[in-house]
Amino acid sequence: MDIFLQQIVNGLTAGSVYALVALGYTMVYGIIQLINFAHGEVVMIGGMVALTVITTLAGMGLPLPPIVLVLAGILAAIPICMAIGYLLERVAYRPLRHAPRLAPLITAIGMSIVLQQVALLIWGRDPKAFPQIMENQSFAIGGAAITSVQIAIILMSVAIMAALTWFVYRTRFGIAIRATAEDVRVAALMGVDANRIIAATFVIGAGLAAVAGVMYGTYYGITHYTMGFMLGLKAFSAAVLGGIGNLAGAMLGGILLGLVEALGAGYIGEFTDLCRWPVVDGMLVERCANGGHVVLFGSNYQDVFAFMVLILVLVFRPSGLLGERVSERA
Repeated sequence: MDIFLQQIVNGLTAGSVYALVALGYTMVYGIIQLINFAHGEVVMIGGMVALTVITTLAGMGLPLPPIVLVLAGILAAIPICMAIGYLLERVAYRPLRHAPRLAPLITAIGMSIVLQQVALLIWGRDPKAFPQIMENQSFAIGGAAITSVQIAIILMSVAIMAALTWFVYRTRFGIAIRATAEDVRVAALMGVDANRIIAATFVIGAGLAAVAGVMYGTYYGITHYTMGFMLGLKAFSAAVLGGIGNLAGAMLGGILLGLVEALGAGYIGEFTDLCRWPVVDGMLVERCANGGHVVLFGSNYQDVFAFMVLILVLVFRPSGLLGERVSERA
């Protein structure tokens, strides 16, 4: 039970990060029906910028509280990532909005590679240790341990997701976003500036990506110029799991994917231990004697679960858990 609770805590923490990144994917897809495959690199840029700011301020010897350093990193990363998001929309999507769908997809992949190479030139190819400037206290909950960093990540993610939901469903600009997502041409006839709304979704998603990048670096303690690739794929899987284009679906998909990944990593070694199987013969008898173990898959296979979930969802429910089947737009 202790292992189960601990993996639940770990899954909620990772799922909170996935959910924030997935929101960026689903907001863009909800309006222009295309996937921004450079979104993972925006997360990476956010983490790298925050790392640079925090390291620089900490090295200056100023008597700044740790929370101030972290907030400074977030406040520096958000506008830079928003600018990159706007640039992606102008360069990779707006000129190709009426082109065949394969064209902006290839352009987005190209922009992803460009951002990776820019990060490589600026920060180098070696992994960077994210400074652990905050005291990471641990609290016991029913046999499991949850740290102050995990609590901060979960609470901040919940607050951001609640604020985004309120913004989209309770403000005039949010109504314009939903109208544009419903039908761009009709929204334009009603006086909505479609270009402005579409650019805003890229900018908002990039801001969320910046926060997610700082959370990722703070939680895992490391950043790298390629970290956005796998994180972006997992967040995309989460968006598809919940229902791509659905805000609530992206949140639910991120949390569920984090839980599935954590529980899988925690129990896959136990389930694939051949010594626990009822039929053991040959050389396995000697290796399993005196409490030995023959494990086929360890916790390092946790990344597989994200893509197993993606395959299963695409096969059995392509629209996602909260998605609706819709007809193709004319």
